[in-house]
Amino acid sequence: MEVHKIVIPTPYAVGDVNAFLVKGEALTLFDAGPKTEEAYEAIKWGLHSAGYDLKDVEQVVLTHHHPDHAGWIDAFPAAEVLGHQYVDYWMKKEPEFLQYHERFFKKLLIEQGVPEKYVNRILHVKGEIELFGTIPLTGYLKEGDELPGHPGLKVYETPGHAQSHLIFVDETTRECIGGDLLLERTSSNPLIEPPLDLSMERPKSLLQYNESLKRLKNLEISKVYAGHGGELTNIEPLIDERLEKQRQRALKVYGLLQTPQTNFEMTTQLFERIYQQQLGLTLSETLGQFDYLVDQGMVEIEERDGIHYYKKSDVSRFASSEGSKSLNKTGY
Repeated sequence: MEVHKIVIPTPYAVGDVNAFLVKGEALTLFDAGPKTEEAYEAIKWGLHSAGYDLKDVEQVVLTHHHPDHAGWIDAFPAAEVLGHQYVDYWMKKEPEFLQYHERFFKKLLIEQGVPEKYVNRILHVKGEIELFGTIPLTGYLKEGDELPGHPGLKVYETPGHAQSHLIFVDETTRECIGGDLLLERTSSNPLIEPPLDLSMERPKSLLQYNESLKRLKNLEISKVYAGHGGELTNIEPLIDERLEKQRQRALKVYGLLQTPQTNFEMTTQLFERIYQQQLGLTLSETLGQFDYLVDQGMVEIEERDGIHYYKKSDVSRFASSEGSKSLNKTGY
């Protein structure tokens, strides 16, 4: 697989994002940066350095819908635009979806014990909408598909960081266009998002993300072209390290949980210096750890007046559970 990397600046703390130009039967650009002027110029320069122009790109493929990856599809109005079905909600931005999105998060934040003054603040942060593209997808990609124009490049669904997240694996070389599934220097945040079916049933993002990492480990990948930072070749030890660090974060939460607490209360302990500035992100991180502990049988949820309180499970039940045996043997 012949890959040309284009580094694109973003206004986010994560820094630059990578797009990848791949020549096959079709000239395909994987991801398109945020919709800023700086990103647009970087994409143009990157294509030019590879010997192409914007008009030469026949296909834009999105690894997921986040704005640092899905902004400048508008620069390629004649190209096919492909991605997970979930991406289309953000491209179309229909009022019904945006209203549902707000209802979903308002319900969730109340359940997690977030005070009303913070709920309203989180719900009204909508500046990122402007950094998304506006062209609907021309086609959807799903698990098991072969990418048009690239024989042998297979699509895998890897939710967790985003409900729309896809990776693309060359069946011959085992190289992978990996989006934000596995990054060189940092763990991707498993962000809380509404489900694809637009029900109010919350996907357990951290559990999804862990499973997606384990799946990547089993795919015998030779190289990952990552969405941020450098390419990755020593995949398995890095995945093991990330999973173990996540487990240690969950055990820290378990150790702090001396009495029943809401997610908001625990978040203020874990992130006391930054939670007010990054409340949505820190709440999502803490909720992921609680999801993990509940899944392992270590913590259970007690509902009081519509608010979820997390408490340690009964010791005798935990000691005899299959989840605890698995945890003690494997660490996951």
